[in-house]
Amino acid sequence: MKQLLTAAALLLTSHLSYAQDELSGAWKLKGAGEPQTVRIIEDGYFMQTVFDQAGKKFISTLGGTIDADQQALKETIEFNTADKDNIGTTKNCTYVLKENKQLAITCEGKTEQWERIDDGKTDLAGTWRITGRENNGQMTTMRPGARKTLKILSGTRFQWAAINPETKEFFGTGGGTYTFENGKYTETITFFSRDNTRVGMSLSFDGKVDGNKWHHSGKSSKGDPISEIWSRIE
Repeated sequence: MKQLLTAAALLLTSHLSYAQDELSGAWKLKGAGEPQTVRIIEDGYFMQTVFDQAGKKFISTLGGTIDADQQALKETIEFNTADKDNIGTTKNCTYVLKENKQLAITCEGKTEQWERIDDGKTDLAGTWRITGRENNGQMTTMRPGARKTLKILSGTRFQWAAINPETKEFFGTGGGTYTFENGKYTETITFFSRDNTRVGMSLSFDGKVDGNKWHHSGKSSKGDPISEIWSRIE
């Protein structure tokens, strides 16, 4: 009996893992022109942002944990700039994935149609939390707490968000496209909640992935030197 239960648990875990993997990557809400809505799903987390890239205007963003089991989808919101009261709530939805390219998500009777941008299969694809930052030449370990800065990357897209789910505070976000080749990480900003003049800028950094750690160094959009360690969330 114990062996049967163990086998059933492994089978369930396998189904959950497959469902999570098949949704991983970047998605764009169907519709022509601006504004556009992009969602990234990686490591059981998602971020979704509405922005007008041509007009350099950030509109809103939300994100949180996501669980998928075949056609069932559960989202628990950790930040939402359009509706602060929505933070901490959970939505039970359903989804249909067609040919691994078209995704229909139905929540509370409303269906959204998404198109795949990429499948999220690169060394950096995942959800990362900043855990170390260099100050005065020394790397300082950051203690885990309610306030956190996360960065989610698919195969071609990225977004970071500084949040505190407990107090429902939101401190900022930015995102766009990126490349990671020969130890050089380059990102191009398509939206930035704090300063829309940064939209269109490209920034290059030295990067190295060592297990579940991502070492990241260069200069910020303001020109300030940075050296950070990001850890993949579990």
